[in-house]
Amino acid sequence: MRNRRTIRSLLFAGSATIAVPALAQTATPQDAAPVQDAAQAAPADNQDIVVTGQTSRNRPLITASADITLASRADIDRKAPRSTADMLELVPGIFVESTAGSVSNNYSVRGLQGGGQRFVQLEEDGLPILYSGGGADFFFDQDLTIDRLEAVKGGSSGVLTVNGAGATINFVSKRPNFDHAEGMARVTAYNYGLKRGDFYYSQPISDKLAFNVGGYVQSSPGVRDNPFDYPGWRIKGTLEYKFDGGGYMSLSAKGGEVKNAYYADQPYRFTNGKPAGIPSLDTQFGNVGGDAFTNIAVPVSTNAHASGFRPFRYDQGIVAKTAQVRFDIEKPASDSINLFLHTRYLKYSYDFNGLFPGSGTGNAGLASALSYLTPGASSPINDLLTAGQAAFPNATHFGIKDLRTGVLIGSDQASTLNALNGNGFLQRTTLNHDSIDGRDFGLNVGGRWDVDHGNFKNSLTVGVMYYNVKTSQDQSATASVVNDVKTNSDIYDIVALNAANAVVGTLSDNGLVSYGDWGAGIRVRKNSAVSLYANDELSFGDLHIDGGIRWENDDATAIDGNAALVNQPVQPGVVGVVRTVGSTFDGTYTTLHRTRAKAAYTVGANYLITPRFALYARYAKGFQTNTTDPITTIELYEAGVRYNYGRLFSGSATVFRTNFKNQNYNFADPLNPAVQSNINADLKTRGIEIDASVRPINWFSIDLQGVFQEPKLVNLQINGANQSGFTGNRPERTPAKLFTITPSIKLPHGLGEVYGRYKYIGRIFADAGNGVALPSYGVTSAGITFNLTKQLQASFNADNIFNVIGLTEGNPRQGQTQAINDGYFYARGIVGTTYGGTITMKF
Repeated sequence: MRNRRTIRSLLFAGSATIAVPALAQTATPQDAAPVQDAAQAAPADNQDIVVTGQTSRNRPLITASADITLASRADIDRKAPRSTADMLELVPGIFVESTAGSVSNNYSVRGLQGGGQRFVQLEEDGLPILYSGGGADFFFDQDLTIDRLEAVKGGSSGVLTVNGAGATINFVSKRPNFDHAEGMARVTAYNYGLKRGDFYYSQPISDKLAFNVGGYVQSSPGVRDNPFDYPGWRIKGTLEYKFDGGGYMSLSAKGGEVKNAYYADQPYRFTNGKPAGIPSLDTQFGNVGGDAFTNIAVPVSTNAHASGFRPFRYDQGIVAKTAQVRFDIEKPASDSINLFLHTRYLKYSYDFNGLFPGSGTGNAGLASALSYLTPGASSPINDLLTAGQAAFPNATHFGIKDLRTGVLIGSDQASTLNALNGNGFLQRTTLNHDSIDGRDFGLNVGGRWDVDHGNFKNSLTVGVMYYNVKTSQDQSATASVVNDVKTNSDIYDIVALNAANAVVGTLSDNGLVSYGDWGAGIRVRKNSAVSLYANDELSFGDLHIDGGIRWENDDATAIDGNAALVNQPVQPGVVGVVRTVGSTFDGTYTTLHRTRAKAAYTVGANYLITPRFALYARYAKGFQTNTTDPITTIELYEAGVRYNYGRLFSGSATVFRTNFKNQNYNFADPLNPAVQSNINADLKTRGIEIDASVRPINWFSIDLQGVFQEPKLVNLQINGANQSGFTGNRPERTPAKLFTITPSIKLPHGLGEVYGRYKYIGRIFADAGNGVALPSYGVTSAGITFNLTKQLQASFNADNIFNVIGLTEGNPRQGQTQAINDGYFYARGIVGTTYGGTITMKF
């Protein structure tokens, strides 16, 4: 890809420079405040190529002892990301599961099991979007205010930021233009219904003061079939002042409210070792969510919600709100000392309304409608039927009543039940309404001291980070309904019938068959974390030695609402045989306070054998804080080579070994998926990463990125008990092979570019027991960009051109030992062919 190759070549040629902790800077030697012009210059300017993860000035990438990636604005546009997680695929070694929709996707690094976001810190202009790292994609997505993506894996990542020992992904914003006014507008549309408008404008106010502003408005139903359309908007602005003698200060703010669809698992059929769809539920665009889930009043404890009800609103999807103010200042104190302060305060919230088919019941919840209505162990609602028999002794059998159409089908109508939607299935789907209100204050203050005596150079950066965070969570009123298996599925009441098929009683409450499925759900988390850090980069001629350390002290509090010992009765008027709200909040709390401290450190070296060829090695030990839970550690070893040969070739190869210690998380119990259990395991991974670009002729190039690894589980425990049968298994949702090939052809006379992309994801296992293997798959994409005039550009792209079926997870709520029952199972997959384009006008 042309722009990426150019950037890589310039970096190797020696024009790159590095930032103060996680903030980019320019390479302009005479600028005493190197961060000042970092993000505003175009990649074509040889003096303004930047990277994240080091602290020296004017240091070429080829001399780095860290694994660094840079993607330009053009790379991001070419990728045409449907989500923030999609952009992470520009970084070799990051495995992305972008199947949840635009937000709440999973990504992992260097062999860590999928299904989370641990050890990967997303940053905006060098400060974490969220202190904890996880959930950052709710509150950030790219727009025209973003100039580029910079990433460092391992190495200094765990020293120069918090909770990012595996990788730091830094989204660098455009800086205000001090020379002239500039603007850009873009409209975007896709075949699945996305409609979006972006804008960006910057203008100098005086020779020392300038501003920029940008953002977007959009409306989208999401990539899967959906009767609802979700609107959203975000806006960001910056006012920047340049000091005499170098340096700057800036004040910025951003805000927004964005709604998005969310997708969890859905049923699949397994035929001849390959996943396939179920009649009425398409693998590529099917979605059980729809009109039936618009607004459901779920009974809950009055201690959680005074009315005794909490609404589940699928028509609202996920509502994420942000309001942030930020202040940055950089000022040289002398020719060799530069001081900096970066701080931001974020107020945020999300209201999550998500459907989880099969949750808690696993594959057992996917059964024939006849099985559902037949009392006995084979019925997923046998407890409900047993209560129905006691409540309605005159009933002779049971039936289902469609809440949308009113159609009634009794268990004595077997042929009608077996023909339901062409598949005969019913399922239990969990309604997960989860809301969080949070505040996140972050501060990074320090200085850098540079010494330059010819062949001897040293750059020492020291600083203090402080984060004060509070989140209040309400996940009460988690309940389940019985619905059918089709797109825009219907919910059914379970009814008791007499011999004449007349209703004599209703067992469910508007389809609800259980309440309080996931416990009290009321939580408050507080963190007050202080980090002291130092990073030193020393060079003797062609030898570069780097080292850093960060010590963090986290004062954490966990406040958990207690579940009632005696469940509260449902409110008057609630029908059905379930007469309590289940395991929900009793109005009291348990408070736990812990203060934990840990040090992260790293050491690395690089030797420039020739101006084109370098060797490097790095060791790092980092960690992830987990509020009051034990700190999780990670140990990374890596060694690599970097080489470039003019226009023809540039690339790197890195061998690595990663040890993840005491990976601790909650999971559905293998023997009883309805019960949450604690999993603790060590993971060991070794592998190789490749990143290369070949340009045999001026108008053609091909890029290759890939990781080939061997991740293994060691010392796995469930609820403290050793599980020797898991030793040597591959961690769930972690591929051994992952690579992308991207050819690009430059059109003559500057007309534009044609490009393709092939992404291969190797086989993964749905569970740590390695009981369900999800097949490998490859996705082919292509696009074209036309420069219609100097100010007008049109682009078109298509993803998954060949409509491949690809699964990124099984049913994470089924347990650590999953299985395929009678040829059917739950999984989450990529969508089919999507296509669309943009028209961009610059002025």
